[in-house]
Amino acid sequence: MTTAEGFAVLTVLAACVSDVSTSKIPNVLTFAAAALALVFHAAAPAGLGVTHAVIGLTVGLAVFFPLFALGAMGAGDVKLMAALGAWVGWQPVIFVALYGSLAGGVLALIVAARSRYLKKAFSNIKMLAMYWWVSGVKPLPELTLESKDSVRLPYAVPIAAGLAVTLWRA
Repeated sequence: MTTAEGFAVLTVLAACVSDVSTSKIPNVLTFAAAALALVFHAAAPAGLGVTHAVIGLTVGLAVFFPLFALGAMGAGDVKLMAALGAWVGWQPVIFVALYGSLAGGVLALIVAARSRYLKKAFSNIKMLAMYWWVSGVKPLPELTLESKDSVRLPYAVPIAAGLAVTLWRA
């Protein structure tokens, strides 16, 4: 494991602790991690260069931004992906998102089943698909994170799983 990957692991572990305990990923964590990654890659002999880090940050930010815009994901999760992208680069952060999405889907099914929400979740997916078919792809207020009935998932955990699989496969 490289130094940059080690910092990415520390970042995602801190995010998991915060997200599970408070349902928030603090800006101080994500912004500090991203800034440190930029400095590290610019200055450290083992760094890959600031351009590499900026591109990784941008891709990490962009990969989950549509879900945030639709109200399906919190801003902290998006900023965490940006920070991880700054640490590991643009190609690995795409795999973090892919594997993290798979882990998130499995975790969502488990959480929904345990909270007796699974039938309602599938009904909501059907309703959202019909809404998008008629109105176009935009947030459905009843199904965003702001809805009082929403079931929340600490998404830093699937992101951590995605990072673990990405680093393991490298």
